[in-house]
Amino acid sequence: MSVKILIVSDSHGNNRNLIQAVKNMRGTMDMMIHLGDMECSPDSIRSLVECPVEMVKGNCDYGNELQGARLIEIGEHKAFITHGNRYGGELGIPTMKDIAKENGADIVMFGHSHKPVIDTKSDIVVLNPGSISRPRQDGFRPTYLVMNIEDDGRTDYVLVTL
Repeated sequence: MSVKILIVSDSHGNNRNLIQAVKNMRGTMDMMIHLGDMECSPDSIRSLVECPVEMVKGNCDYGNELQGARLIEIGEHKAFITHGNRYGGELGIPTMKDIAKENGADIVMFGHSHKPVIDTKSDIVVLNPGSISRPRQDGFRPTYLVMNIEDDGRTDYVLVTL
């Protein structure tokens, strides 16, 4: 059975689009990953779904127990997840990839820049879902990612624009 993972970042306390993304997944979501700058309690994010939720703290998240970076298992994959602010956002991609390699991870996921990235060209996949509430890329449309893992191990990443 395939696995679907919702990957979001930078909701900044406005969960309207996050709720829409959850609705768009129509109960097919096996996990949600929030890459920081929630600006609300982690429990309020967890309450939106009925699946496991992995989260990291962003530079605008205060007073919660979350870590700024973590390693997580996603099926056969291992991901280094972080908000990205500690590494300079997009400028820190080489550093984040080095950290992933040193820890046996094959995926880097980060937020902070509010601009989507899907880079599958090297041995470390780099993903940024953009911002679900305050986008900065051309067109300024909120975005999120869906990670699909098929039964045979094939993995793809779909950028969704709201």
